[in-house]
Amino acid sequence: MNEEDLHLAKAIASMDMESSPKTPKKTLVSKVQEKIQGFRRTRSLNAPSPVPQFGPCGRIMKNSAMVITIQDPASQRLTWYKPPLTVLVIKKLRDVSVLQPFVQLVQWLIQEKRMVVFVEQSVMEDTLLMNNSEFGLIKEKLMTFRDGKDDLTDKIDFIICLGGDGTLLYASLLFQQSVPPVMAFHLGSLGFLTPFQFDNFEEQVTNVLEGHAALTLRSRLRCIIVRKNEETSHKPPTNLLVLNEVVVDRGPSPYLSNIDLFLDGKHITSVQGDGLIVSTPTGSTAYAVAAGASMIHPSVPAIMVTPICPHSLSFRPIVVPAGVELKICVSPDSRNTSWVSFDGRNRQELFHGDSLTVTTSVYPVPSICSQDQISDWFDSLAECLHWNVRKRQKHLDELSDLTHSSSNDTLDSLDHTDHIDS
Repeated sequence: MNEEDLHLAKAIASMDMESSPKTPKKTLVSKVQEKIQGFRRTRSLNAPSPVPQFGPCGRIMKNSAMVITIQDPASQRLTWYKPPLTVLVIKKLRDVSVLQPFVQLVQWLIQEKRMVVFVEQSVMEDTLLMNNSEFGLIKEKLMTFRDGKDDLTDKIDFIICLGGDGTLLYASLLFQQSVPPVMAFHLGSLGFLTPFQFDNFEEQVTNVLEGHAALTLRSRLRCIIVRKNEETSHKPPTNLLVLNEVVVDRGPSPYLSNIDLFLDGKHITSVQGDGLIVSTPTGSTAYAVAAGASMIHPSVPAIMVTPICPHSLSFRPIVVPAGVELKICVSPDSRNTSWVSFDGRNRQELFHGDSLTVTTSVYPVPSICSQDQISDWFDSLAECLHWNVRKRQKHLDELSDLTHSSSNDTLDSLDHTDHIDS
């Protein structure tokens, strides 16, 4: 029995069964439908359930191509179907303050939790770590990898980040398909995506390893570059997943960007300005909000399109459904080419005839919450961006200069009063 049948059975069972046996069937069905309406709405941030019913007969047609389903964020909790054995520790580079926490964490994971710890090869080559006596005792027990050369797919059960938001972006870059759960500690500058404090890391990591944690599924964008001269060749196109945003700009050229934007194959508009930002809800609080976009909770299924300094006062940022496919091309009559970057990396040039396709990936980043999805996000807005922080307006009784005035006073009467007082 599926969930809808269960709700229907509960509704029927809770009805007054002493109704007249001559009650028409149509009226009985109407009563049942009224009963089950209370079960339709969930605690989801996205309002009603994915397959609502409209009246007695109407509903959304079920389609096997529906890949993205809307889940209740409160139900997104971490579950280990077997104990995690391998952990990847990513630390912020060129930061002395992270060295000691890194050594403490790695030592505790190896000795207390008996886990296999992976680190990047560049960490082992850090001269400051080489001079640390405690690190020398565990150095030989660490597993290493090199970015771009070693494949970590199906090797890592759990990820711990020490640093700022860049460490989480780097973890997303390392895993271009399924991503292990990520626990991020705030040891960097901003820390919008790093909700955990390192003071009691043993207790917090133990809770996560025991499965007591909520998740925020941060959607990513799949970006595919198709070159004009490679359409007929067998060379695979550039294919990247980004967590924050993909940016198309005019690069070093003094001319305006002239970019054509398509949505599901339909030409939407031509962008004339410094460029265009296509971002995830997670990236809405990064480059996009600096360019004038709204801030969107990471659980909202959407893609944001934000122009960079558009040469039109009416070109405002827009939000489109997560399931659409965006296509960006350099306009044929553009004076210059464009440049594209993915989460600030892999910057490359887009020539006339090249195209960039962007859509929501089926592989999100499961970010572990310190409290829950709502509390973590609004705490980050308050602490990192000082959202809605201002001096509070004083109570009216404290303003002695306005106690004698009323809404009927005019400027002339107030000036006359001031003249008499003087």
